[in-house]
Amino acid sequence: MESTDGTDGSGFPPAFRDAVAALDAVRHRPEVRLAALPAPKRLAPFAYALEATVEYADEELADGRFVLLHDPDGQGSWQGTFRVVTLGRAELEAEMAVDPLLPEVTWSWLTGALEAREVGYGAPSGTVTRSGSYFFGGMADRTPQSELEIRASWSPDPAERPDAAPDVAAHLGAWCDVLCLCAGLPPGNGDGGAVVPLPQRRGPQHM
Repeated sequence: MESTDGTDGSGFPPAFRDAVAALDAVRHRPEVRLAALPAPKRLAPFAYALEATVEYADEELADGRFVLLHDPDGQGSWQGTFRVVTLGRAELEAEMAVDPLLPEVTWSWLTGALEAREVGYGAPSGTVTRSGSYFFGGMADRTPQSELEIRASWSPDPAERPDAAPDVAAHLGAWCDVLCLCAGLPPGNGDGGAVVPLPQRRGPQHM
C-alpha cells in the first residue's frame, strides 16, 4: 500500500523500488562483474549505486560506477524524475592514447550503445579524459601509463513509461557495453552497429 508521502511503506517510491529491482536482476556478459556500492546522499532524495569491473583471464581491464538517481518532484536539468550518472575507466596503450579521435569515438560508444538498446534518453552530458603518467628517479624503469576516463549522465526518457520506472536495466546494459569497449573487448550481444570501434587496447581479439 502506498503511504501518504508517495512511498509504498518501505520508505521508497514504488517506481524507484521497481527500478532498483530491475538493476539487481541484470545479467551481462561474463567478463562484467557488478556489485552494489554505498549511494551518494546529496544528489537526489533516492539513489542506488553499482560498481563494475571488466575482467578477462584474471586481469582487470576496466572499472566504473553506475548511479541511478530519483527525485519524485523532478529536477529542471533532468527533464524527468530519474537520472543516470556514470563513470568508466580503462588503461590505454600508448598508440591509442595519442589518437586524435579518441574523445569523439569514446562518446560515440555511449550514444551508440544506448541507441542499440533502443532506449529513449535525454539531456546527455559528460566528459572524456585521457591522462598519462610518466616516471622519474627511482621509478624511471616503469613504463609510462595512460588512462581513458568517461564521465556521463543522461535522463531515461519519461515518455517510455510515464507512470512507472523507465527501463533502467537496458540503460545499465548499454553502460556495460561501453565499459567492455573501453576495455578493448570485441562487441558482444547488445552492442550496436552505431558504436565505432578503436583498435583493440588489449585482451582477446576474438571471443
